[in-house]
Amino acid sequence: MARRSCDGEGLLAAFRAAVANMEVHVDEINALNVYPVPDGDTGTNMYATVKAALDEAEAAPDRSTERIAAAISFGALMGARGNSGVITSQIFRGMAEGLGGKSRFNGLDLAHALSLGAKTAYGAVAKPVEGTILTVIRESADAAVQAAERDNDIETVLAATVAAAEKSVARTPSLLAILREAGVVDSGGQGIYRLFQGALLHLVGASPAGAARGRSGTVAGIKPSTLVAHADEGFGYETMFLLQPNGSGGLDVDAIRDAGDRRALKVHVHNERPDLVIGFGLSVGALSRISVENLDTQARDVRETRAAAFTSESAIAAASAPDAAAGAAPVAAPALGVVAVVAGDGLAAIFRDFGVAAVVQGGQSANPSTGELLEAIGDVAAREIIVLPNNPNVVLAARQVASMTDQPVTVVPTRNAAEGFAALLALDPGLDAEANAGPMLEAARAIQTLVVTEAVRDATIGGRKVKRGQTIALGPDDGLLAAGNDREKTVLDGTAAFTPGFELITLFYGDGADLAEAEAMARRIGATLSGVEVEVRHGGQPFYRYLISAE
Repeated sequence: MARRSCDGEGLLAAFRAAVANMEVHVDEINALNVYPVPDGDTGTNMYATVKAALDEAEAAPDRSTERIAAAISFGALMGARGNSGVITSQIFRGMAEGLGGKSRFNGLDLAHALSLGAKTAYGAVAKPVEGTILTVIRESADAAVQAAERDNDIETVLAATVAAAEKSVARTPSLLAILREAGVVDSGGQGIYRLFQGALLHLVGASPAGAARGRSGTVAGIKPSTLVAHADEGFGYETMFLLQPNGSGGLDVDAIRDAGDRRALKVHVHNERPDLVIGFGLSVGALSRISVENLDTQARDVRETRAAAFTSESAIAAASAPDAAAGAAPVAAPALGVVAVVAGDGLAAIFRDFGVAAVVQGGQSANPSTGELLEAIGDVAAREIIVLPNNPNVVLAARQVASMTDQPVTVVPTRNAAEGFAALLALDPGLDAEANAGPMLEAARAIQTLVVTEAVRDATIGGRKVKRGQTIALGPDDGLLAAGNDREKTVLDGTAAFTPGFELITLFYGDGADLAEAEAMARRIGATLSGVEVEVRHGGQPFYRYLISAE
């Protein structure tokens, strides 16, 4: 007999199975990367996102449908990694809205929630593209509604959702030429299909392998994410707790400090009266995960020292640190602070030399979560923040964070670290973040860049065939500039594709290369480009042997 409805415990169990099924298929989803590069990470990002959502849901003290759905949404929002993870979090956000106020839900309720999830996901993307995860969730939701109007059984509706998702994924290459050329289906769409499939397998009594792991499973390198709403910048006691609304109403987030979600937020306060903080929390909602720690005045000294170092060293600070001999005068927050996302120790060191306020480790195959970005931004003592994602797959998460914090945040969508350096050189400390954004992006796009790696499979890129193991040189938007079996020749062909007029080439060497090889490559490049200076820097970036810029 088909299941007519489901409660919060059932929703949690189904979601647990969905996450387990996603985990089983991470490598499958990663392998669907359009480009044959070794850093396919859609599966990794989506699994990290839904695992964070599951951890939050498992910890929910209230197991009603509404609270479990809200916890899934909140956990996904904070744990979202990469563009696929951010879109997935928006799907859950819409679904949580659809299940709001419900203790149980039926097939029609599920269909409505999926429809809201699709609508929310589309709304989160400035220029939606069909043939992607967006198409899959929309067509799946449409099928769910049609099925629910015929038969309200939740099992029937979910089965129709899964079938539609599978068909939609298979159809993505017909909608998106780049998928068709690469011979793959959309990886994000496949991820959503695997989530739905896992939930359905559980519902019919055939849970996927790994579902029994529950909360114990983790992925190497993935840290729990947290949302921090800074209600105070004082010192004394540090009080933290997860705040959820009483009853079916929502939190007045604006009154508490905007943290991006009316259904749950994590409060982090420094003050002298933790009892008042907890009392306030109890007056507006239910508390869990309460933590109170006594902080002495050294905490303030650390923050002031950090701010002083930043303002005295950085070219982007608007205020100077006070003279140490002048006494304990408070340090004014600088006007601007820059947060840069960077993959590679060498590149990170260069950004620190530029005086950025914070470096978030991440990039190819290790996109930082929204929670990690939010935490980094919250730690910066500046009135305005500029974020340099330095990776196309981090831009959406950075923009999502910008809408979740009460600090003014501007995202300059740099595509790699070299563009990030160029953007920093164009920063004017006398202007605000918004006024700097245009010139910084213009400077980033003014330089020419390419990356060098090896193809991990046979593929066709831009009408050209490449073979597994060949060296490939890709432009900042992943267009193929050169490919071949001879690495040195491929690098030279790649730099030869740059538009003439530049005077300096910088070669950042990373995975697979060493200093001696990089210096030899630099000499060859210099010999073929008359009048152009070639500089070698250690980047340490994973997966990519070289990042090369021309300016």
